[in-house]
Amino acid sequence: MRRREFLGTLAGAASAPFAAQAQQVAARPRIAWVHPSALLADMREDGNDAVYRAFPNELHRLGYVEGTNLTIDRYSGEGRRERYAELARTVVQSQPAVIFTSGTDMTRLVAAETRTIPIVGVLTDPVSTGLITNLAHPSGNVTGASVDAGIEIWSKRLALLKEVVPSASRVGFLCSRSFWQGAGQSAEVSRAAAAKLGLTLVGCLLQEDVQEAEYRRVFAAMPQDRLDALVVSEQAEHRVNTRLIVQLTSAARLPTIFSYREFVDLGGLMAYAVDLGDAFRQSAREVDQILKGARPSDIPFYQQTRFEFVVNMKTSRALGVAMPAALLGSADEVIE
Repeated sequence: MRRREFLGTLAGAASAPFAAQAQQVAARPRIAWVHPSALLADMREDGNDAVYRAFPNELHRLGYVEGTNLTIDRYSGEGRRERYAELARTVVQSQPAVIFTSGTDMTRLVAAETRTIPIVGVLTDPVSTGLITNLAHPSGNVTGASVDAGIEIWSKRLALLKEVVPSASRVGFLCSRSFWQGAGQSAEVSRAAAAKLGLTLVGCLLQEDVQEAEYRRVFAAMPQDRLDALVVSEQAEHRVNTRLIVQLTSAARLPTIFSYREFVDLGGLMAYAVDLGDAFRQSAREVDQILKGARPSDIPFYQQTRFEFVVNMKTSRALGVAMPAALLGSADEVIE
């Protein structure tokens, strides 16, 4: 398995204090970019995924030219969660100037391996998951961008689903087992939000090896759960399986709400979505600040404040789901 790819000449980086570390590698700083599941080919300026392109493109806009004044080492866990801890150790042992991560679990594993190398992560709620103690003044060596606004955003997603399926009582939540059980993860706050709406949230749980066969297994088992609708979590591993998940929700004829609009563009029913590309661009700006001498604790954790409600009417008709006029009127975009 090819889990990392080097571009340009590797430069050494000391694990001394952040400002001194940045000065030592000023000629060509080296970033380690580690993702739990993304394809390495997509983690490029010319990759097929616009969200992942946002990170290197923003670095380029800020004046970094890969191979000239910047080196990026790319790593992927390929969705095999049992290998994440080993991958985190490998990344830290390479001693980059900054580590850029995606997903709460991967960020937590990397943070457990180093208290000195700056880490910038795109993840869920960093406070409730215990990574930091304060959004304005992150503790330790971790900062980044959050894609989870807490129970409010999950209450909104479930409420939208309830409007579309008023008779719903049992709603599935697609995520891995560790994501479902983890303290502070969106599954926990979603269960609380569901209870307030009179819904029972049912875990549709992927085992730790998040591959196509595992998604198919989980969807094949859904009929016995007697689900009325489905929520797909914002878990990072889902992104590389976006098209597959949309196909499976369509085949299951389950009204589904997603965390990212890309699912709806591909045929998902609806999304109450954050701008994931914006989070990746913001992370690039934070990496730039660190390379210029800032400490992660000097950089407030970025929280998105704009959410987009997108509906796919072609999918609505295919599922036989009637969209209330008021709901469509509140949508930011209706895909016909």
